[in-house]
Amino acid sequence: MDASGRVTYSDEAPDVEQERTMRIHYPRTPHLPWSPGAAADDVRAVGLAGLAGREVVVTEKLDGENTTLYADGLHARSLDSAHHPSRAWVKGLQGRIGPGIPAGWRVCGENLYARHSIPYEDLDSWFYGFSVWDGEHCLDWDRTVRFLRGLGVPTPRVLWRGTFDERALRRLKLDTARQEGYVVRTAAGFTREDFGRCVAKWVRGGHVQTSNHWMFAQVVPNGLGPAAPLWAVRSGAEADVPGLSAALGMSGTETTAAADADEVAEVAARIDGAGRTGEDRLAGVLAAVLRREPRARIAARIAAGPAGMGLARRVADLVGLYPYLQRPFPDEDRRAGLVGMAAAADLGVLHALAGALADGPGERECAEWSALCAEEAGLLGADPLEELRAGLREALSGLGTEAADRCWAETRRAFAQGRISGSAVEEAVAATWQWREGTFPRMVQLCGPSGSGKSTFGRELPGVDAYISLDDLRTARGSRADQGANAEVLSEGLDRLDAALARGGTVVWDATSLNGRQRGLAGSVARRRDALVTHAVVLVEEAELVRRNGVRPHPVPPQVLTSQVRRYSPPYAGQAHRTWYVGTAGVVEDTAGGLAAGPADTGPGQGPGQGHGQERGQGPY
Repeated sequence: MDASGRVTYSDEAPDVEQERTMRIHYPRTPHLPWSPGAAADDVRAVGLAGLAGREVVVTEKLDGENTTLYADGLHARSLDSAHHPSRAWVKGLQGRIGPGIPAGWRVCGENLYARHSIPYEDLDSWFYGFSVWDGEHCLDWDRTVRFLRGLGVPTPRVLWRGTFDERALRRLKLDTARQEGYVVRTAAGFTREDFGRCVAKWVRGGHVQTSNHWMFAQVVPNGLGPAAPLWAVRSGAEADVPGLSAALGMSGTETTAAADADEVAEVAARIDGAGRTGEDRLAGVLAAVLRREPRARIAARIAAGPAGMGLARRVADLVGLYPYLQRPFPDEDRRAGLVGMAAAADLGVLHALAGALADGPGERECAEWSALCAEEAGLLGADPLEELRAGLREALSGLGTEAADRCWAETRRAFAQGRISGSAVEEAVAATWQWREGTFPRMVQLCGPSGSGKSTFGRELPGVDAYISLDDLRTARGSRADQGANAEVLSEGLDRLDAALARGGTVVWDATSLNGRQRGLAGSVARRRDALVTHAVVLVEEAELVRRNGVRPHPVPPQVLTSQVRRYSPPYAGQAHRTWYVGTAGVVEDTAGGLAAGPADTGPGQGPGQGHGQERGQGPY
């Protein structure tokens, strides 16, 4: 079903020139010994030896139709399941995500389009995946979640995770009027032969509570929740701009007036052409929808909603970076600039935005030339440096986190400068020998408006050897609110920073650091002392900043806070060696730049002030 409500179908029959994927029946899941819903003909678990002592994941059991998707079709639990109106939507889903399912793989899940015994009103999608199989092997849970998210398929809610504990599972409280039960499985993968030992379920008593079987009744669709438009875009559906606005907590006037439906559709088509799906596709579409909003506002608003911080900072960085691709850029610096941008954004998605949203032939020509250069440099893949990163991670596996992160940052810099290639692990190891002992100083630079919680976060960091706060220096001069001696306070603070970094250890620099110029002052000191620089970027919505400011012991004047919010331009990932993203709760919710971080954080970056484009006035890198 597309945004207009039309049902689309995928052809279950394979191409006549292709071999049809073998269909495999999903095994019957045994009931746990304490499951009240086990009927006389149900399979029951014979002992719990396969779960005992192992890490398990307990997910909500959803009341739908067991369905298996392949690259070339699908079936319900029965391999010869015929057409039913309730299966039309999931056929359309299979048509969109099927190309992303490798040959010999299958996705098993729950088709929730039709209401069975439990009415759902706030589903993320009408299909939830709960296992992914490569032939006879079921993937481990974490890999399952990553793979399904890449397809645009949600997974059931996790109710409990840990080492198997029968007493803990027996204590789980479910609302049996709204929840059918739960499924427990090993977090590790397993074979089909071991399915009955590694998976079991608890089902409420009398779980079938309708007089007629749902297949013989009128099809009543379950209700979708506010996050459903996000999952629809992840799975390749057309963008529902008002629905996306609602999902992000933004009013229609904030987005729909600014977003041209045809332009958003063109961006989505280009992203599809680049082979991007899942979170990458959603990030690009949201960037097209929100492109006229300030970056800091986009990041804070999305981070506070169901999409989370990881998507929030990616969307905001896409919005901030794509216009640079529409402008002339010195060809001698172009590769380094593109490598720098790749720290914050998928260059395939970024060029899709720049091309689709170009205003006139001049901007379009610049975007197209940039795309050609990126392709020639091998940077248009979804993760162009993962081979180098994975190799370096293995080679440096014995290092501490900070030393490893520094080596990775310096490797990215060497790659940007063309001194090593994207697969030269041995060269990268050789080029980073001087940072492997970790004897360099560290600077954590806090970035955020007044009241965002950056000082609270900074003062709670462990292992800090020196804490330099401009507010503290003003207080020592007589008044925290006195802005009349800002130049002197800043000079004193930078001198203290220089001395502290010279002594070594970890130093926190506590100032608003709202823009690149302000951040660059402390960054220059850190670079001179060869410090590892971490940006701690705090993203809090303006309404929350205003509320906090009203109850602070030392509030700033409202007009000052308004000015700070307007001027706040958070740093991009890659402008420091590492970046931490801190949300409203005051904890790190996402990271970028670390060697051990996930693929979403992969990307080449440089220390502050080291980007070629920034030095020449061409852009943030």
